[in-house]
Amino acid sequence: MKRLHTNQICTMTELREPQKVFDQAGGKPVAIMKNSKCIGYLVPEDAILQGAPRYASMDEVIAAVDATRAQTQPVLDYLKDK
Repeated sequence: MKRLHTNQICTMTELREPQKVFDQAGGKPVAIMKNSKCIGYLVPEDAILQGAPRYASMDEVIAAVDATRAQTQPVLDYLKDK
């Protein structure tokens, strides 16, 4: 038996009213069941945004490169000749 990745479940019949399923789930992902097997997940937008990765801005990348410049410069100098 496969493990479900959420505690919230619904059946195909309940999906006739998707807003009701979302309301009952309380913002958590919902496993969609058909014949006692999970066929997919219904994931609200809020659940996606909570775990969304944060991307560094260009200024943050440049600051990180500058902060490690003293450590990486000998390697860069060595690789110039190769």
